[in-house]
Amino acid sequence: MRRFRIQTPLGRAVGLGSAKSGFGHWWSERITAVALVLPAIWFAASLIAHSGSDYGTFILWLREPTNTALMVLLLVTLFWHAALGLQVVIEDYVHSVAKIWALIVMRFACFALAAVGIIATFRIALGA
Repeated sequence: MRRFRIQTPLGRAVGLGSAKSGFGHWWSERITAVALVLPAIWFAASLIAHSGSDYGTFILWLREPTNTALMVLLLVTLFWHAALGLQVVIEDYVHSVAKIWALIVMRFACFALAAVGIIATFRIALGA
């Protein structure tokens, strides 16, 4: 009895499936999505808990070391996940030389936004 094969003859011969190296990217997206769950719940609950608070109370809250660390973790994970997702969108829907530039600009923007958020968090935490 002959077994059913999913791979094409070329895929079996070369040893690569149709996705080649896409599994690593897909897995990174899933890992960052799962890693975002707890920090996002923490952030939403904190915002709800401080909804009636003034600016000074929020600053004091963010100066606590645990809250500072969780905010930095949220920013890093959020913008890493966003960059991975936007990369897929650009690769799937941009079919010209603009694809390379769009990927470069998107990566730079995600890095810059994460850096600005982290710097702002540390400036608040350190009282600058």
